[in-house]
This record gives sequence, structure tokens and C-alpha cells, in this order.
Amino acid sequence: MNKEELAARFFELRQKLNIDEKKTQASQLLAESSDSGFWFDSERASKKMKRLGSLQKEIDRFEELELLLEEDELTKIEVALNELESMAFLSGPYDSNEAIFSVHAGQGGTEAMDWAAMLERMYLRYFDRKNYQYSRIDCTPGEEVGIKSVTYQVSGDRVYGYLKGEFGVHRLVRLSPFNANNLRQTSFALVEVIPLIEEANSIELKDEEIEFQATHSSGHGGQNINKVATAVRLKHIPSGIVVNCQMERSQARNREIAMRLLKSKLMVLEEGRQRQKKQEIKGEHKTPGWGRQIRSYVLQPYKLVKDLRTGVESSNPDAVLDGDLDDFIRAQLRAS
Repeated sequence: MNKEELAARFFELRQKLNIDEKKTQASQLLAESSDSGFWFDSERASKKMKRLGSLQKEIDRFEELELLLEEDELTKIEVALNELESMAFLSGPYDSNEAIFSVHAGQGGTEAMDWAAMLERMYLRYFDRKNYQYSRIDCTPGEEVGIKSVTYQVSGDRVYGYLKGEFGVHRLVRLSPFNANNLRQTSFALVEVIPLIEEANSIELKDEEIEFQATHSSGHGGQNINKVATAVRLKHIPSGIVVNCQMERSQARNREIAMRLLKSKLMVLEEGRQRQKKQEIKGEHKTPGWGRQIRSYVLQPYKLVKDLRTGVESSNPDAVLDGDLDDFIRAQLRAS
């Protein structure tokens, strides 16, 4: 692609994302922050400063890109434009939020638990590539290898917006190292992504609706991390939603985090019900969770990773399993 074509994409995207308007907003917020009474309401001030930081980061990206155009750095420009064009599709109400990211092994015993651990590694590599910050909230190790489930809190630029399309069932086909006859085996794992919603903290829950249990923390391989029962398990009895947290050394802190996660899940659940009603009226309802297979990873007898929604393929599953997910995630953003 030549410089003129790249420049046309740049100016079209600049207009689409209202960069000039965002510069005005950033200037106004910066002026407000210098006011002597700005920090009297610390919560409100923190939200405004967070918004200012987000705006400034986006503005800086465009200014850097404009500089690359002037210097004829065409390859770098195309890479940066691809990334910024993906951002244009992130207009959902929670796309800028942190994400609660989980992997759950499906049926298939040891093979499925190993597959869940492979997916965990793949996504952690992707998080590292994107400079996302992540903390493990909970992990249930497999009996022999791998994991039954693991949950992370992930933060970064529009992290929920980028990750939300990964929600669904991921299928692995390979010659199983755990099968004595080395037969080809199919395994499944569910990736779950929900936004961490600050507004959910306002949800009032009655004590009798919550079942609380304190347990010992454990990590990969089942080793005992803490001899004191600091890990927390909360169950919302009316919905059946269960949340575990062993992120902190303090039981009180783990309970606080678990409650935030539970309230976010409840808010997502309620919004999902409202959405489902609308979809059923329109005849568009699709089964969520385990019924939603989104991507297959075939390692034998041939090598292919294929997204079943967008048709995007890669004949290099080793690279994909090492965190090279950009093509898949960008295609899903455009498709949705």
C-alpha cells in the first residue's frame, strides 16, 4: 500500500474517531484538574483523570502516526493503522473496562485439562504481547496435569473490548500424549470473558442470598500456598453463580474482590436476559456457553487453526498457541 492510500486511511480514521473533538475534551479536563477544588470529590476527580489519561493516550497515538507519515515509515504506519482501525469498532458500553477472564476444561479428563492449560498459556502470552496487566484470582489444578479452571483479572487499554470475542468453546484435535495407543482425540475448553463493572457495586444483595465458604489457597499442581483459610468461595443462591478468589493473602480482601466479581456477573446476567428477550422476539437467539464453539485447533493429521465465525485460518498453530491472536481478534471485531 502506497503513502497516499495510507494517508487516506489515516485521515478517514481520524475523522471517524473524532480526534479533534477528543483534543478539546482533553484540554477541558486538564483545565478542570488545575482548579483548587478539583480533588474535593476524590472519586469524581479520579474518574475524570482516568478519562483524561485515556483521551491523551489515543491523541498521542495519532500524533505519533502523523509523524510516521511525514517520515515515510510505511510498514510501521500500516501496522499502527490496523491497530487503530480495530479500536474504531470498540464502542460498546464496557469495552474500556477491565476483564474477568476464565478458562474451564470440558469433558475429556486429563486431555481436556491439559488443553485448558495450553489455552491459559496462549492467552498469557497474548497478554504479555499487548502489555496487559493480569492477576490470577483463582485456579483449580487438574488431578494429573493441567487445570480444571483458572480465572484472571486483566487490565489494559480497552481490554474487555478486545477479549470479549474470545468467549466460547475452543476445540483441540491432536494425537493425545495421555492415550496409550496414541490415538487422535478431540478435547474442548470454554473461555469466559466478562467486564468488571464499577456500577455493579451498587447492587444490593441480601445476606441470605449469599452462601460463604473459606478454603485453603492452592495453585498449579495442587500445592498448598497458604495454610490459613484465606481463599473465598461465594455462591449466589437464587442464580446459582459461584465465584472463587484466592488472589490476596487476606480473607477479607478476597471476599471483597469475590463480591465485586459476583456483582459484575449478576449485572451481565441480567443484561443478557434482557438481550435474550429481544433476540427471541426477533428470532435471533443463540445458545451461549458450551453450545457456542468458536475456534478449532487441529494439530494432527494436519496443522490448522480456524475461526468458525469469521473463517480466518492459520496453518501455524504453534505461533497461535504462542499468543499470535491479532488476526483472529481483529477479524471478529470487524464481523461483530
